[in-house]
Amino acid sequence: MKITRLVLLLLALVPGLASATDVGLVGVMGSKALLSINGSEPVPVAAGQSSQGVRVISVQGQQTIVEVDGKRRTLRVGQQVGGNAAAETGGASGSGSSTAILKADGAGHFFTTGAINGAAVRFMVDTGATFISIGAAEAKRIGLSPAGGQRGMSHTANGLTEVTKIKLGTVRVGEVTLHNIDAVIHGNDLPVTLLGMSFLNRMEMQREGSTMTLKKRF
Repeated sequence: MKITRLVLLLLALVPGLASATDVGLVGVMGSKALLSINGSEPVPVAAGQSSQGVRVISVQGQQTIVEVDGKRRTLRVGQQVGGNAAAETGGASGSGSSTAILKADGAGHFFTTGAINGAAVRFMVDTGATFISIGAAEAKRIGLSPAGGQRGMSHTANGLTEVTKIKLGTVRVGEVTLHNIDAVIHGNDLPVTLLGMSFLNRMEMQREGSTMTLKKRF
């Protein structure tokens, strides 16, 4: 499991690459939409209100209409649109709830807003990572503890770092939900949570240009 120095450098440049707004609907809290905007932690926004340039038009059940970059978009829970990266539910392609569609950013990386154990997380697809890899601060934020996990060491761009292997109850990307997934919590922080092969091995992965389709195999 490696995180190359090149990847980390590219990640540092991501904010400068954004030319449009990336918004995902993480959940619905009564009359408020729980939005992740440009990879930020989810914020509740009520109908008629705005956050970071995104205006919520209406909230109905598990569906929200937002106005982003001058366009109205309809989002379902788990769906992400706009910006340099997007992950849309399988319903968008007529494949049902076992398919997610991701679009690459300007540097060719696939980012998406998903969830770990119900908590919103920003992922980057990384086929070079054996497990889902979570930084120390992010793990604490979403309520994951290394206590009781299997400790080990991992080589990263910054040298050896301590990691703890744990099991995640659920991992969701788009409308694909997997259970009992291996992950590691790093002893230091990571710029983004890596969606590694412990999740991707259970997907059929198809890439066409800037689009990647993940289809649940089992």
